[in-house]
Amino acid sequence: MSRRRKDPLRTLTDTERAELLRLSRSAAAPAAQVAHAVALLAVAGGSDYQVAARAAGRRSGDAVSQLVARFNREGLPAVEPRHGGGKAPAYGDAERGRILREADRVPTPEADGTATWSLNTLRKALRGAADGLPKVSTYTIWRTLREAGRTYQRTRTWCPTGTAARRRKAGTVVVTDPDAGPKKS
Repeated sequence: MSRRRKDPLRTLTDTERAELLRLSRSAAAPAAQVAHAVALLAVAGGSDYQVAARAAGRRSGDAVSQLVARFNREGLPAVEPRHGGGKAPAYGDAERGRILREADRVPTPEADGTATWSLNTLRKALRGAADGLPKVSTYTIWRTLREAGRTYQRTRTWCPTGTAARRRKAGTVVVTDPDAGPKKS
C-alpha cells in the first residue's frame, strides 16, 4: 500500500490538459518535457507516482512527487527542465551584450593588431578593455556569437547568418536570405 500523498495534483484546467496532451505526443519537443507531461497526465488520470514514473520511462516515484508539487506551485512552466547542476553561468545578458558590441566593432590594426576578428583577437580585446571581461574564454565568445546567430565566415569575420556582402557593378550590396530563420531552427 502506498503512502498518503503530501501534495496531491490539483485539478488541471482545460488549457493545461490540452497543452500537456500536445507535449506528451510531440516528437519535436525535448524528451524531458515529454516525460514530464506524460507523468503529470498519468497522475491526473489516477495513477500513483510509481506507475506514472514507469509510464514516463523513469524509475523514481519521488521525482514525480516533486514534479507534481512544482506543477501545483508554478503551473505549465514546471514542465520545462531546469538547470541540471554543474557550474552556474558566469556571464549574464549584460556581458553577452558587451561581447556582441565588441564583435560588431570594426577592429583597427593599430589598436587591436588585426584587421579582422578571430576568437583569440576578440578575447584579447575584451580582456584588455577598461569595461571588458578579464577572464572571458574563446569558448564563451564563440557560444555567445552562435546564440546570437553569427557564424565564422571564410573571411575570418563574424557576421549575422543569412546575410552576405556581394559585389555588383553598382558597388557592394548586402543580400539577405529570407529563409535564414527557418534554416537555423
